[in-house]
Amino acid sequence: MIGFLQKIKDFFLNTIEFIKDTRKELRNVSFPTRRELASTTVVVIICIFFFGAFLAVVDWCVSRVMVFVLAKLSS
Repeated sequence: MIGFLQKIKDFFLNTIEFIKDTRKELRNVSFPTRRELASTTVVVIICIFFFGAFLAVVDWCVSRVMVFVLAKLSS
């Protein structure tokens, strides 16, 4: 029974310590300004469209090559 109570006590002490450490770390976080957030969001959206278009072109080229190769192999 004593071991069980000690485990419960340790759990609560560890939880309190975790919350204290979390609050301490959150004080060190530097959050971006609204302007920084907007500019990085625009960059991410542009990159998504660029890589999406790039992968679409690569997919189209690979599929055309595969169709050609399979057509040659089947004849």
